[in-house]
Amino acid sequence: MFNKILIANRGEIALRVIRTCREMGIKTVAVYSTADADSLHVKFADEAVCIGPPAGKDSYLKIPSILAAAEITNAEAIHPGYGFLSENAEFSRICEEHEIKFIGPSPDAISRMGDKAVAKATMIENKVPVVPGSDGVVEDYETAKKICDDIGYPVIIKASAGGGGRGMRLVEKAEDLKRNYEMCRSEAETAFNNPAVYIEKFVLNPHHVEIQILADQHGNAMHLGERDCSMQRRHQKVLEEAPSPLMTPELRKRMGDAAVNAAKAVDYEGAGTVEFLVDDDHNFYFMEMNTRIQVEHPVTEEITGYDLVAEQIRIAAGEKIEETEFNFDLLHSIECRINAEDPAHNFRPSAGEITVFHPPGGHGVRLDTHAYSGYRIPPNYDSMIAKLICTAPTRDEAIRKMKRALEEFIIEGIKTTIPFQIQLLDDENFKKGKFDTKYLERSFKFVPKD
Repeated sequence: MFNKILIANRGEIALRVIRTCREMGIKTVAVYSTADADSLHVKFADEAVCIGPPAGKDSYLKIPSILAAAEITNAEAIHPGYGFLSENAEFSRICEEHEIKFIGPSPDAISRMGDKAVAKATMIENKVPVVPGSDGVVEDYETAKKICDDIGYPVIIKASAGGGGRGMRLVEKAEDLKRNYEMCRSEAETAFNNPAVYIEKFVLNPHHVEIQILADQHGNAMHLGERDCSMQRRHQKVLEEAPSPLMTPELRKRMGDAAVNAAKAVDYEGAGTVEFLVDDDHNFYFMEMNTRIQVEHPVTEEITGYDLVAEQIRIAAGEKIEETEFNFDLLHSIECRINAEDPAHNFRPSAGEITVFHPPGGHGVRLDTHAYSGYRIPPNYDSMIAKLICTAPTRDEAIRKMKRALEEFIIEGIKTTIPFQIQLLDDENFKKGKFDTKYLERSFKFVPKD
């Protein structure tokens, strides 16, 4: 087991990793930008190293600075968290070259799953269901036209190197294809320095369901059930839950087996997530694989009892995983992402100082956050400041518990998405599980209250 781990991240996830390391008896090193000097992850780590100015490209994305911090503190491993360098194959490779263990998959696995066209081809080869579409990158408009004519509209064009909801264009009719194909390639070149795109049939009204997997260095792999991430706004998740409201034992087995096959196909190591689209008839299609810990991992932890960060560390240290049978229907867990945004004004960012911070509590309530009274939210990073997770024996009870906890959660000095989340929990269709990935944009309207 490692003696010391450097966490190459910030905020909530850095603090989350530090907590598990402390419980495992492992020393920690925090890295931070000058904007994060007062963040809790800096205060609670055993050591902390400033790695640059506020901009991510000059600090949390600067590989030489992070490696230097690891070397001067004698850290044996690096945990990348999520975002930043967590799915960067080059970073994984460089860590390997410097004999520092990257807590995550190999550079090859990251590369294969990070390129969506390659990932799709890998899944087809290993008999994992995929959305009908191109076999790989679509090099020209004439090829794109033929593919779309064959599979039928609507279709979605996706940047091969895209992610986080960027680099995608929906095309509903043939006459819009040429313009959108060219624009998507141009946007992909600008955003990802890679113009490659691929095309898929657009699945109408799907649920976004992801399977959590663990795989060790000895060829063993297992899944820990699913999370439903269909509550999205502009392709960004706002609420996640486990298990999924549409799940059946038979569907879970089929999806779980497919996810494990996907992991084994790339010799995966660590914790990962295989994401699927699921239609009303319980057909499911591979969408992508995230080769890191997910923001929404706590809901899986709450219903299985696993500490996924501890599992990541144990796997990286060479330990074997032990397959366990779970009853995924004994508990239900919901996570609300609390962002420093103003939902009354189109979710504009709301950076600034938190003057009052009163967290909710009670049985079955978990709060993962780096925020506190007096904390100043920097404008340089993602707006998420907390994750509120509520767990109960049934979905209805979890919804009621979450609403109570949100109403108890007081944050002043900035605007947050708490009022939006409270209204969402009162929505009748949400309560009944009758929603899909476009539900929030199509059918839900937030009404600000005085």
